[in-house]
Amino acid sequence: MTTGWAGLAAPGRRGAVGVLCGGVLLFATDTYVTASLLPSAIAEIGGERFYSWVVTVYLLPAVVTSALTGRALATWSAHRAYLLALLAFGVGSAIDAVAPSMAVLLVGRAVQGTGGGLLAGLAYALLRTALPRQLWTRGSAAISAMWGVGLLVGPVLGGAFAEAGLWRGAFVTMVVVTGVIALAVPAGLRRAAARPPVARTAFPVLSVLLVGAATAVLSVSGLAVSGSAVGARGIVVAAGGLVVALALLVGLVVHERRPGAARVLPLATFTRGGALGAVYVTAAVLIAVSAVETFVPLFGQRLGGLTPLVAGFLGVALAAGWVVGEMTSASFTRGRLLIGAGPLLTVLGFVLLTLSQTPGGVVWWAVGLVLAGVGVGVAWPHLTAGAMATGSSDDGREDSDDAEGDRASAAITMVQMLAVALGAAFAGVAVALGGGDTATSATYLYGGMGVVAVLGALTAVRARNAAV
Repeated sequence: MTTGWAGLAAPGRRGAVGVLCGGVLLFATDTYVTASLLPSAIAEIGGERFYSWVVTVYLLPAVVTSALTGRALATWSAHRAYLLALLAFGVGSAIDAVAPSMAVLLVGRAVQGTGGGLLAGLAYALLRTALPRQLWTRGSAAISAMWGVGLLVGPVLGGAFAEAGLWRGAFVTMVVVTGVIALAVPAGLRRAAARPPVARTAFPVLSVLLVGAATAVLSVSGLAVSGSAVGARGIVVAAGGLVVALALLVGLVVHERRPGAARVLPLATFTRGGALGAVYVTAAVLIAVSAVETFVPLFGQRLGGLTPLVAGFLGVALAAGWVVGEMTSASFTRGRLLIGAGPLLTVLGFVLLTLSQTPGGVVWWAVGLVLAGVGVGVAWPHLTAGAMATGSSDDGREDSDDAEGDRASAAITMVQMLAVALGAAFAGVAVALGGGDTATSATYLYGGMGVVAVLGALTAVRARNAAV
């Protein structure tokens, strides 16, 4: 058996890796491409007051459909589920490309999110079948790296079309790429399609409603601290939304722990003394703290005196560290050590960031951001491989209950996207508490995220037991 990174490119595997990575890259690129071209779109079709909703209507259906990945695989074959996800994403992109108004653009974004969330959820679920267990860590690293690629490609693609006065062309490009990936699905997912059918379970109505409600509350309440002049009322609304969302997620856990409940999370999540629940919490913390990258360019310009271009490069320092960390980490087999070390590196990065928020500390900012990102990347592929291992026996053969394995794998994306919303809400409140003073806002943000990262370091102690 070909192992190592070359194993991903071996015959019978490279097609699956290409298709699954391609779907995640579509979703990731679209997340960033719209932000870069939106000012040009608004100048043509109007709707500036709905600026923030472009992200909200994309994220909400994406979280819901990612939670339903297991259900999708119990209803359709792997081929059909993936093609339906691509179809939804492509149709949404086409709607955006011809949108005559902001209302239509928002409809397109919602349809895109529906397909994109399912694409991201299917990536990890189908990776379990498409690759042997020995390659899960490297496969998950390759999939996750697509977010870093999207961070680079998205702004460039959107900016280039916007600069040329052809912002709709970015969405046309997304339609074309979606079609190309769809053509590769039959051959690429041949092995995934050969797996036995998964038994259909009851539809998890209450779980989906709780997940969707938490995401909606976070998205809507976050608008209260998204403007340039945020008052005390806005901070209270956003903080209250954060509390309500956390309460809804606690309700999700309480519901799913009940015997016989229709679930979106695998049963092993709630096993006393088990590692899977700790894996999800640790992963959520690492994703949530990465939300700071949204504000780095702002701090760089206002506090560090950087040009917009240099501040923009500083803004991707954390993402760059993430990609480098995970691609390096995935080559090592000491998963237990790396899961434990990753959050500690992230904590160290935030300590450095918190202590260096002065106009002359830009170099230390870059070091702290890269270090925090490396910490996320070092742990991430081993956390995801550990989650995917649920539902498999110790010798690597698939267990009889593939539904549990699908839930465990698909939940990675659901947890990731919920963490994005939680992290963004927390970051917005922390920055707003600075009261307009950039240095204070930065200190609150980095210090607060550092405290959150400590939680990840603590849960990683148990999560290490899931290492493949």
